[in-house]
Formats: sequence, structure tokens, C-alpha cells
Amino acid sequence: MTDALRDAPRGIKSRVEDRLGRGGRSPLALWFWEIDRILLLLILMLVALGLVAVAAASPASAMRYSGAERTIAPMYYFWRQLMWVAVSLPVMAVVSMLPTAGARRVSLVGAACMLLLLAAVPFVGEEVNGARRWIGLGFTQFQPSEFLKPFFVVTTAWLLSLRSSDPDLPLLPLTGAFTALIGGLLMLQPDFGQTVVFAAVWLVMLMIAGTSPKAIGALFGSGLAGIVAAYFFYGTARTRIDAFLFPDPDKAMSDHYQTDMAHATLTGGGVTGTGPGGGIVKFKLPEAHTDYIFSVIGEEFGLFACAIIAVLFLAVVVRVFVKLLDEEDLFRLLAASGLAAQLGIQAVINMAVNTGIAPSKGMTLPFISYGGSSMIALSIGTGLLLAFTRRNPYLKRSPYSVGRSKT
Repeated sequence: MTDALRDAPRGIKSRVEDRLGRGGRSPLALWFWEIDRILLLLILMLVALGLVAVAAASPASAMRYSGAERTIAPMYYFWRQLMWVAVSLPVMAVVSMLPTAGARRVSLVGAACMLLLLAAVPFVGEEVNGARRWIGLGFTQFQPSEFLKPFFVVTTAWLLSLRSSDPDLPLLPLTGAFTALIGGLLMLQPDFGQTVVFAAVWLVMLMIAGTSPKAIGALFGSGLAGIVAAYFFYGTARTRIDAFLFPDPDKAMSDHYQTDMAHATLTGGGVTGTGPGGGIVKFKLPEAHTDYIFSVIGEEFGLFACAIIAVLFLAVVVRVFVKLLDEEDLFRLLAASGLAAQLGIQAVINMAVNTGIAPSKGMTLPFISYGGSSMIALSIGTGLLLAFTRRNPYLKRSPYSVGRSKT
């Protein structure tokens, strides 16, 4: 039973328990009534669409990565993704049941552990496609940066919320140093795309926390200067930008080749698509099941299906921010809005790459792309998001309510 329900007058508790039924005193029943069921439904819709998309992309990726030493079954990636979804959904449910204090503690410990693993990746990680971002676990690979993202958001929210108790704390430089440390470790891998995500989420949270416009403007200017500096002094960024702005038509596997093929695949099915299994261009597309799965959706299910997925991501973000309009707890406000922003920013970057308006970044589409680390990490982040947006609907409507739920 939640703190808010326990502290409520006996009459209110009786009505709540009667409404929930004989088994209404169980934590599961209380969770069901407090959870944002619309937000949960939107997330489950994305997961379901992701399974359909991976099933469509799996034959193309299986053919590309089959060779003399290994033959991959056409639906190999689909069955593995189904396994990861079966693991991830219970994780999401358990995390969403955490009280606010418990979710904060888990996130702080998780951030510390993942930061240490991120620092270890350049030394013990496995190299894939020229990048060292994963730690091998035998049967699969583990990407610390994916798990660090939700923990980073909650940790940063906690730090920024401390200003309510002590306005003189140097929270801007403190959270900035935390973000810069993560960005530096990511660029060693190299992973410039994830660095952009962490920095963008940090800026969004600063704006929501009420940081002065002057400071935000200075940070934006510093960000632009950082991109220019990365072009001149960071080879990975320069290669990606040059390949995007000045493509070499004679270089068949350049970054611009990937974005060109993604655009051709995306538009290959027109508005309604070729139908499930009818895609042809997808067999020429690198990473069809991960980075460029949005294009596979466009070819087989049409641009209309792509628009539906974009609207679903928008609906998730809008739903969270509308839910937070009356939130009085600064920590919950920052944590939930940061988690929603992280989800939205990553989705926008992936769709921008697939449509050819941004250079290739190796960024997956949340809940849609194939990947065990991505799916489990997203489930943890979504569980935290659901935990921070939980509300007691009965106390909120009661004239006897004396405060907000402290779950």
C-alpha cells in the first residue's frame, strides 16, 4: 500500500479498496491504478511495431552477415529480439513499481557502475565496425552507454533538484563536468552520436530547471564551437561530416552511401509499401535491422507507417509533459521530462539519418531497432519514467486529499 493511501482518512481508503475489489490491497492492484496506462499502451505499441519491423528486416541482415563460416537463418534476428522483449517487459514492470526514493537510489548506483564500465570499454571492449563500444559476454554483447543513459538522466535530475534546498550550489558546472566526462569517454570509442544525445538531454534538463537564458545561450554557443572543434581535431566527426557534405561517388561503402541507400529503401515502397516480405532494396542496406530499420519500414509498410511511428514517439513525449504540468516535486519533474526528452531526441536523430537530413551516427530507433542492450536499457528507462509519473487517481479527486502521493 502506498504512503498516500496509508495516510488517507479511513473512508477514502475503504472506497479505494472497494473500487479495486477483494484483491485490491495487493501492490500489483495499486500499481495498476496508479500507473499511466495511456503512456504504457503507447510504449507497448512501439514494442509491438518493433517486432514486426525486425521480422521484416531480419532476412536482409541474415543474408548480409551469413558467410562461409556461418549461415544465419532468415528469421534469426526476429527470434532473438522476441527473446529480448520477453526479458525486458518484466524488467520494465518491476522498475515501474519502485517508489521515488528507491528509483533514485537504483539510478545513482547504476550510474556509478555504468560509468566505470564505460571507462573500461576502450581496454576490454570488443571492436565492431571500427568502434569499440561493447563488452563481450559470450552469448551476447553488453553496451554500457545504453544503460548509462537513463541513470544519467535521473542522477542529473537529482543534482539539479538540490538547488531547492541550497540555491548557491554550483550545479551548472557540476552537471556539466559529469556530462563532459561521459562525452569524453564516449568519443574514445568513438561514439559521437551518443555524445550528442547526452549533451542535448542535459541542455533540455537545464532549461526545465530554470537555468538563466544567458547561461543557456552561452552553452549553445559552446556546443556549436565544440562541433567546429570536433571537425578539425576529431577524426571520426570529420569523416562523417565530410562524407555527408562532400560525398565521394566512387566510394561504395562511404557513410553517404549508407544514407543514400537508406533514403532509397525508405521511399522504395511509396505511401502504402510493398507489403510484408516484399522489399527488395533492403537487401542492399547495411544494418537494416538496427540503424536503418526505419527505412525498411518505409519500403515494406509505406511512408504512412513511418508517419504513424513518428506520431507515436511524439505522443509519448507530449503525454509525459502534459502529465507533468501540475508536478510540484522538482526531482520528479526533471527526471521524467529528461527521460522523455532522451527518448524523443534519440528517435529524431535516427529518423533524420534515415531520411538523409543528418549524417550517419550509428543510432538505433528506440523500441524498434534490434538489440538486447538497447531493449533492456530502454525498458529500465521506461520503467523509471512510469515510476516518476505514477499518480493516485482517487486521492487526487477527493475533497479530503491533503497532499500528493509520495510513492
